[in-house]
Amino acid sequence: MRRSDQRREAVIALYQHDLTGRPLAETLKPDASLFARALAHAAADRAEELDEVIDRHAHGWSVQRIQPLERSIMRVALIEILHPDAAPADEPIPPEGAIEEAVESAKTFCGADAPGFVNGVLGAVLREVRENANIP
Repeated sequence: MRRSDQRREAVIALYQHDLTGRPLAETLKPDASLFARALAHAAADRAEELDEVIDRHAHGWSVQRIQPLERSIMRVALIEILHPDAAPADEPIPPEGAIEEAVESAKTFCGADAPGFVNGVLGAVLREVRENANIP
């Protein structure tokens, strides 16, 4: 299974977890890969931290106003941007790749405005990370 499919699987599990309150272990498919499980659990475990990051960069929007699916998409991307070791991968995705996959997920699963919103928030996070680390 492609990594992008595994990322989407993690997003859907997080989304269902947020909506239903069911344990994450129940919202993940029984045959979910180790990678999808690790991403979903890392995003759920760090949800408060990730939501603070989203809230800081979603100008004019509080994290509570953001649709749960968009929030789940951004949480998964942020795990790979901010905590690349949280999910075991032979080759970690570059931050731009994580953003692109998040935007593609938003195009597939969310409303017309979601891809631009997701891209804007995640792009702002990446700029801040690079500025703070002095990375071009």
